[in-house]
Amino acid sequence: MKNGVWISSLLLLLLVTVLVSLTLGKYPLSLGEIFDYLATASGFGSMDGQRSIIMKNILVDIRLPRILAAMLIGAALSVSGAAFQSMFINPLVSPSLLGVLSGASFGAAAGMIISNNWIMVQASTFLFGFLAVLLSVGIARLYRGDRLLMLLLGGIISGSLFTSLLSTVKYVADPYNQLPAIVFWLMGGLSMVDGKTLLVASLPMGIGILVILTLSPYLNILSMGDDEAKSMGVNVGGIRMTLIFFATLVSALTVVMGGMIAWVGLIIPHLARMLAGPDNRLLLPVAALIGAIYLIAVDDISRLLFSVEIPLGIVTSLVGIPFFVLVLKNARKGWG
Repeated sequence: MKNGVWISSLLLLLLVTVLVSLTLGKYPLSLGEIFDYLATASGFGSMDGQRSIIMKNILVDIRLPRILAAMLIGAALSVSGAAFQSMFINPLVSPSLLGVLSGASFGAAAGMIISNNWIMVQASTFLFGFLAVLLSVGIARLYRGDRLLMLLLGGIISGSLFTSLLSTVKYVADPYNQLPAIVFWLMGGLSMVDGKTLLVASLPMGIGILVILTLSPYLNILSMGDDEAKSMGVNVGGIRMTLIFFATLVSALTVVMGGMIAWVGLIIPHLARMLAGPDNRLLLPVAALIGAIYLIAVDDISRLLFSVEIPLGIVTSLVGIPFFVLVLKNARKGWG
C-alpha cells in the first residue's frame, strides 16, 4: 500500500472513531443529533435552546476534551516509543526508557502530598519527568563507552531511583485521603481532563510530535549505527539529544493529562512497524495515527464496559499484554 493511502486511510478511520466515540456514553446520542447541534452552533440550524445547552454540556464540556486528550496521548506515546526504538535499535524500548514516566509519577505523588492545588500537582509532574531524564543523561555522560548503552543504564538507574522515591511518598501519605488519590492517579485515566488542561498541554505536545516527525529522516540514519551516521555528516549527539528532549516533553505531558498509561508506547510502534515497515518517514505518522485511534477506543471501553469507569491504565495493560504476546512471533518484521 502506498504511503499516501496508508495515511489517508488511517485519518479517515480516526475521524470515524472520534465521531462514534462522541455518540457513546451513559447518555447516548445519535450522529444526527450531533450534526444538528453542530449546524445550530454554526448558525445553520435551529435546535431548541434547552436541548442545545444539554448537547453543549455533553459534547463540548465532557466528551470532546476527553476524546482529544486520548488522541493526543495515544499519538504522543506511540511516536516517542517508535522514535526511541529506532534510535536505540531495540524493539523492547518504550517512552519510559530514560525514567520520564517514573519521574513524572513521583512528581505527581509529591505534588499531591505538598499541595491541594491541581496546577501545582501538574507542574510538579512535568518538572520531575524532565528531571529524571536529565539524571539519565547526566549519568551516561559520566562514563566512557557505548553512548546508547550508557543512556540505557542511566535510564535504569534514574527510573529505579524515582520508583523508590514514589514508594516512599506513598508510605508517608495520609492513608485516608492522599494515598487513595495517588493510587488512583497512577492507574491512569481521563476523567479529570477539562478544556483548560487540554488547551495548555496540546500546543507543546503538538509541537513535540511535529518535531519528532520532522526528524524522521535522521532517525533512519541513526538506526544504521553511530559510525555510519557520522560518516554521512550527521551530528549524532545533537540529533539524539533533540529527539530525547521532545520525546521527554510529550511523554511527561501525557502523565500530566492522564496519569500512568502503560504499554501504548511499546505495542503500537510494533504494530505500525509491521504495517508500514522500517522507514521512519512513514512509520512515525502511522504510529501516531494508530496510537490515537487505539487509545480513543480503549478509553471508550474503560468508561462503558461496566457501570463504573475502569482506570485507563488498567485497560491498556490488560489489552496490551496479550496483544504483545501475539505480535512477538512477528516482532522481527519491519526491522530489516
